[in-house]
Amino acid sequence: MEDKLPSDHASTNVEKGLTEVQVQQARDKYGTNEFNEAPKESLWSKIKRSLSDVATIILIIAAVISLLTSIMENDGRYFESLLIIGIVIINSVLSIYQEGRAEAALDSLKGLESAEATVKRNNKVTTIPIADIVVGDVLVLENGEKISADAQLIESSELRVEESALTGESDAIEKDETEISSEDDSLGDRLDRVYRGTAVVNGRGTGVVTAIGMQTEMGKIAGLLGNEKREQTPLQIRLAQLGKRLSVIAILAALVVIGLGIASGEPLLSLFMTAVSLAVAVVPETLMIIVTITLALGVQKMAKRQAIVRRLPAVETLGSATVIASDKTGTLTQNKMTVRRAWDAEADHVYHDEELVEQIPDVLKFGALSTNVTKPGDEVSGLPTEVAMVNALGEYSEYEALQNKYPKVYEIPFNSTRKRMTTVHRVEDGYLAVTKGAFDVLLPKFPAEMHEQAIEMNKEFGTNALRVIAVGVVKLPEISMEPTADELEKGMTLLGLVGIIDPPRPESAQAVAEARAAGVKPLMITGDHVVTASAIAREIGILGENDLALSGSELHKMSDEELDKNVDRYAVYARVTPEDKIRIVKSWQKRGDVVAMTGDGVNDAPALRSADVGIAMGKTGTDVAREASDIVLTDDNFASIVRAVETGRGIYGNVRKTVNFLMSANMSEIIIIIGAILLGWGSPLIATQLLFINLVADGLPGFALSREPVHGNVMNQDPVSPKDSLFANGLATRIVINVVLFAAVSLLAQGYGVYTHDSAVGTTMAFVVLSLMSILHVFNIRSESSMFKVKFSANPMLVLMAILAAAITILIVLIPATQTLFSFVPLSGMAWLITIVLSLVPNIYWEIHKAIKSVI
Repeated sequence: MEDKLPSDHASTNVEKGLTEVQVQQARDKYGTNEFNEAPKESLWSKIKRSLSDVATIILIIAAVISLLTSIMENDGRYFESLLIIGIVIINSVLSIYQEGRAEAALDSLKGLESAEATVKRNNKVTTIPIADIVVGDVLVLENGEKISADAQLIESSELRVEESALTGESDAIEKDETEISSEDDSLGDRLDRVYRGTAVVNGRGTGVVTAIGMQTEMGKIAGLLGNEKREQTPLQIRLAQLGKRLSVIAILAALVVIGLGIASGEPLLSLFMTAVSLAVAVVPETLMIIVTITLALGVQKMAKRQAIVRRLPAVETLGSATVIASDKTGTLTQNKMTVRRAWDAEADHVYHDEELVEQIPDVLKFGALSTNVTKPGDEVSGLPTEVAMVNALGEYSEYEALQNKYPKVYEIPFNSTRKRMTTVHRVEDGYLAVTKGAFDVLLPKFPAEMHEQAIEMNKEFGTNALRVIAVGVVKLPEISMEPTADELEKGMTLLGLVGIIDPPRPESAQAVAEARAAGVKPLMITGDHVVTASAIAREIGILGENDLALSGSELHKMSDEELDKNVDRYAVYARVTPEDKIRIVKSWQKRGDVVAMTGDGVNDAPALRSADVGIAMGKTGTDVAREASDIVLTDDNFASIVRAVETGRGIYGNVRKTVNFLMSANMSEIIIIIGAILLGWGSPLIATQLLFINLVADGLPGFALSREPVHGNVMNQDPVSPKDSLFANGLATRIVINVVLFAAVSLLAQGYGVYTHDSAVGTTMAFVVLSLMSILHVFNIRSESSMFKVKFSANPMLVLMAILAAAITILIVLIPATQTLFSFVPLSGMAWLITIVLSLVPNIYWEIHKAIKSVI
């Protein structure tokens, strides 16, 4: 056996194990069997980084300016500066919370294994802490144990290992030390090796440790996970761009106002206060917190749709997804092996799903009889293929009735060499031996005249990616005390073939169709074989006529350049490794796509982090996958992802509505002040009035806007390109129109005062008009349709906040105390009438615009 071990382990005595000297030498050379700790970042470093983005810097500057304004005017009003500081603190806390997730993902890797392992050392079997395992140790594997290091098998007996944490596939793998594999083989095909983090579910074995710690396959994944950096989400990028533009506009506006004021002979202190207040007004202080509330409400909506959001920006990012890369098992399929077809050899008839419910052929009946399943609780337990055959009988009582009718008296179990199982059952006139197993193994044992027909049927089942199990029987008048396989399997009659598969979820095909209609390309990335994966993908619509499937071995031969050039041709990626998944995700991202990816195993964690949105499975997912993800599905269902995409799109629409709402008023304030100064009227808006408009007229309805439901079918639209700004698709034009309308109408109100030789009346009217226009504007932007076609009851909070903001605005103008505080004067009945009419102008304009657009 030594000749098949790597050179570093060839000195291991597989019978006696390592000596203490050899253990120490190996430890000196390879280190301990532990994962490297991710470097811990200090809290202060995290705080600095959370405060370093442009939007946050602008908010801090705005807070300082607002505070200075209050101090210089000595008015004791510090509410706005305190609010802005509060927003900065909230955003910083959320950011710091998310920063610990990579460390948490690595920490959860440590808990995957048992604390101790069994090895052979100094010619005896002993138990040691897993950290003490060294390369060259002889690892003793028993049923039910977690494997603590990568090892080359030297002996096995019916050894089955569940490797879903690495490969993503839940079926236990039959291990065989005689099957020589190479490094080019995928992990799931290396039958002579076992890996750390996987579990023994049957049999036993021994193996020589070939890798420990970070050099194990699990360790390599830990390294990938630690190295993957989270890219900014599209929303974060767009808000950062907006922040940069606003900072430039704020500075330029302040400089222009100061320059014009000096030229017009305005008092310097008053001019300075107006300029800095205008700079604050340009920055929508409430934007970030409204966006945060919008995302938080989206989290609640997604939770009701079986999606738990771990990172707030992921809500919007999922709505922008152009690619959804999904695992197969349990997400697109039911993760439950099921009998799809059964061929009755005697009648030469194929029974399909619906027929099997009505009639149970002998091939299925006796195939189910020859099993070792149990039902300890509500679910049938045993090997997946055997459970599938028993479940196909209908009620579990049917299986029990068969067992009672044909009691089992002997069994030759399945193993990797025989690839079949034989059971002997007592019947009235003797015994019945039932054998089930691999088709190619059993075929020679059946009569030659059945071969051609059986081969043709096996090929047909295989084309549909069905796992084929052949079933044969032989009637025996008597058997020996310990019958051999030759005795029990001689002269068998072929009952037929059973075709088993993990079928698609009933809702998967519809969800895939919805994703395609929404402009989202669905992909399947799986550890399963390419034939099986392609069959399922074709059935549910992922693999179309012009799509191709790519195996892991074919992918390995591709350069990154080749993959980048052809990645959009492939819809199925089968038998892939964790590194492959990252390559696939990054290749799509290079094309400018926003990639959402699902996964449940440790092997998926690096790709989940590298994807724009990582989606982990809540039921079957590992802790590592969940920690590395942005969203966790509580029902492990692809359809829930598509529903979450719809919610995300609605949320992004609300963010755009918020930007439209806030920027319309904020930008118009610049035009109003500069225009009034150029006309020689003086600024109609002083610092306190500007701050009031931002916080009340804009703030209250803006917060309620975050609750706006989706209007129209957003899933019939293409995804928003990550290259598009927040102002794409006509939003910039609409904001410009609003700014012009708001500015022109406000200046008309001020002009009324100039015309009547009462400038104080004009400035008061300008304030009320701008405030009410901003409040009423929230109803313009709710939908592309008329404001009267959207039910006000769909968002009662919005109506309430608009009424409250309007009432507060009118009251501060009417109440004498606040009149003095905000520098207002009483308005006559005619002035109020003109003010109300002017306030309705933007709404009238947009109603006419929408009506014309609806008929063009």
